[in-house]
Amino acid sequence: MTHTILPLPTMSALNAVSMPSTAPLQPLLQCDLSHHSLLSIKELVEQCRQALEANSTLISWFGRASVSGEPAGTVVTAVLLPSGQPLQVLRGHAEPGQSYPSMSVQFPAAQIYERELWEQTGLVPQGHPWLKPVRFEGQRQTHMADYPFFKMRGAEVHEVAVGPIHAGVIEPGHFRFMCHGEQVYHLEIQLGYQHRAVEALLLQRPPERLSPLVESVVGDSVVAYTWAFNAALESMANKPAAPTTIASRAIGLELERVAMHLATLTGLATDIAYLQPAGTYQRLRTAIINASQRVCGNRFGKGWIRPGAAAAITEALRTDVLNTLRAFLPDFQQVNALMRTSRSVQARFQGIGTVSAQTARELGLTGVVARASGLQLDLRHALPGTAYGAAPVQPQTQLSGDCWARMCQRMAEAEASTQWLLALLAHPAFNLADTPAPFAPLASAGCQTWPLQANALCVSLVEGVRGPVLVALETNAQGQLIHAKVQDPSLANWFGLAFALRRQAISDFPICNKSFDLSYCGNDL
Repeated sequence: MTHTILPLPTMSALNAVSMPSTAPLQPLLQCDLSHHSLLSIKELVEQCRQALEANSTLISWFGRASVSGEPAGTVVTAVLLPSGQPLQVLRGHAEPGQSYPSMSVQFPAAQIYERELWEQTGLVPQGHPWLKPVRFEGQRQTHMADYPFFKMRGAEVHEVAVGPIHAGVIEPGHFRFMCHGEQVYHLEIQLGYQHRAVEALLLQRPPERLSPLVESVVGDSVVAYTWAFNAALESMANKPAAPTTIASRAIGLELERVAMHLATLTGLATDIAYLQPAGTYQRLRTAIINASQRVCGNRFGKGWIRPGAAAAITEALRTDVLNTLRAFLPDFQQVNALMRTSRSVQARFQGIGTVSAQTARELGLTGVVARASGLQLDLRHALPGTAYGAAPVQPQTQLSGDCWARMCQRMAEAEASTQWLLALLAHPAFNLADTPAPFAPLASAGCQTWPLQANALCVSLVEGVRGPVLVALETNAQGQLIHAKVQDPSLANWFGLAFALRRQAISDFPICNKSFDLSYCGNDL
């Protein structure tokens, strides 16, 4: 099989000389809150309902306690993505002790966000069908053993509990299977064992110094998180990143995507004891992360992105990464063909852990698992911005929604990212050697040298390896950060994994779990 390297349609992502006649939609929205009125909580819910009925996607629903100068209670923010339109933000206010009508019965995708809001603020969604803790914040940390698990009764019904401690280096999480014989009727997933209060930590230091902390939020999505955070910071400081900086960040992000898909494919092959592909995927992943290390000094992309800056890619580094990718691609295609043509792999993955397109849409699944169920949800296409507006990544979807589809989706996405990187790096106009260096360090640890826009909210999104990574920053009248919201795509997708196990044999859990490959720490922020 031969594969053509797709040419770039324009190099405006690199030199910004000529922009398309229609500017691409941006994965970032900044609001001047001094001109943004607060709705009542019931008005906010009603407007969200209308937007969801019109097929908008609910990106997030979060809140914070009111601050000085605001009426007492909770300020709630809804982030929506209307089809083919820019991001939309709606904000409302709930008085202390007030509740609101839950959206989850009509729109199940809202269930996890309403639960999180309840846990963090005490704001109760009346009628919520599954109001349980998400990560046991605050005083709930001491009551994890009291989690109200769903119960099944019957003479031949039994429960199987797995975790929270697992073998090897798997992060902590508890899985409770309700089974009839070997068949799983219900899986309930309890997480929260490593809640770190990340959002509160982001308010304790000057924002220009937070990149190393943001890099540690989810260790296999370093570039996605630091790009989302720094894009929001740069917007609020009115210091837009240079086109070469954006291009460098996109290169780092796509290398991260390829590497992490390879890690998942390694796990899938290992879980079915197909050791030849497992060893090959692992070897290929090492080549990709070593290339990242030669660019930024770290195999996981730490140091690639800083405020106003990104790793400079010299001619020598460009040649190095190009050679790595050119050697990587044929081997990757060959091992993929080995996996796809194996009857053992087909028998083990096809028809296992199926999530239909309708179910994926209703549950609000996102990222790679949604695309494996046929949903074309990819911010690189919906909100391409400068990086992907000029040089699109070819969209990829599967239809069957099973473990096989999720495996093939990762293969297709990793190959599309590789083709995109090869086309960009081989382009005659490529020049990222002069990428701006980071802005000068702060004079002291307590000094903020970047004045941020006052009374502002900025929502920044990056399509990471699992789906949309969200960072939202809000300032007060003095331009100081008063709230930081961080959201991983795993938050919305864990319930999808539980659904995928229904009517499956309990022995199918490892491959279903690996095919989703969600982040425990991404949930436990």
